[in-house]
Amino acid sequence: MSSPVLIVGSVAIDDVRTPAGERENCLGGAAVYSAVAASFFTGVNLVGVVGSDFPGEYVAFLGERGINLDGLQRAQGQTFRWAGYYEAEDLNQAHSLETRLNVFADFRPDLPESYRDDEFIFLACIDPELQLQVLGQVRSPRLAVCDTRDFWIVGKRDALVEVLKKSDVVIINDGEARLLCETNNNVQAARRILELGPRFVIIKKGEHGAMLFSREAVFAAPSFPLAEVVDPTGAGDTFAGAFTGYLAGSGEISFENMKRAVAWGTVAASFAIQDFSLERMKTLAFEDMRTRYAGLKAIAAFE
Repeated sequence: MSSPVLIVGSVAIDDVRTPAGERENCLGGAAVYSAVAASFFTGVNLVGVVGSDFPGEYVAFLGERGINLDGLQRAQGQTFRWAGYYEAEDLNQAHSLETRLNVFADFRPDLPESYRDDEFIFLACIDPELQLQVLGQVRSPRLAVCDTRDFWIVGKRDALVEVLKKSDVVIINDGEARLLCETNNNVQAARRILELGPRFVIIKKGEHGAMLFSREAVFAAPSFPLAEVVDPTGAGDTFAGAFTGYLAGSGEISFENMKRAVAWGTVAASFAIQDFSLERMKTLAFEDMRTRYAGLKAIAAFE
């Protein structure tokens, strides 16, 4: 049975430069990318904050995707803004030019009452103390998925470890996993994270795919090969949103279904990076996703 997914994280306005060009005042933020991706599979309840400058057209787009915005706080001031660029030599690495938290600096996630019974939760990459606040407000989640980044691993390690202990799935990239676990081996890193309490760990490897770990099994998924990448911003958030949204939509939590969710996350991310911001996601049809999903299965299959 399909369930909505609760997504808590940043809503932003981005300025981005890549080898393919540059765009200003783009819709961005971890909560936005993940919510749009999840909305292809199930309903979404979003929690975040925007300023008085947040364009109405962006609110309308999120509403058109069926995303519930009852938890989107509106504060006086400017929306969180990020400016950055990518170099052709390494499109996996974002280089920040400017980060202005603005109203996001005072963000405190206050879940509407109707959100507190949600069974599937994605805690996007925000302060782990805020992630803990969210976990303290939901009543009986079936699956809590969390993301993080190196900033929190270094700056708030103790709080982050508490989040990991309370999460069912941890999504992390390979560099962050190695930093967190003080090892250069992804398998060792995954095992150490699993020892903290999560049932599953996903280590993302950018263009080299992703690995899913449980205590009993391992699954490796390739990325979908693309001839051109336009804008990698939000790829990881898109992956996580589609992953969690698929699980919430299917209602099945098992390692086999997790494998399918990883594949759907990979497919969604492959579309997101083909244009700036969420432009490709605006025109994407689910049938396009289904076709690419079949293509990914064919690429990975062997006897």
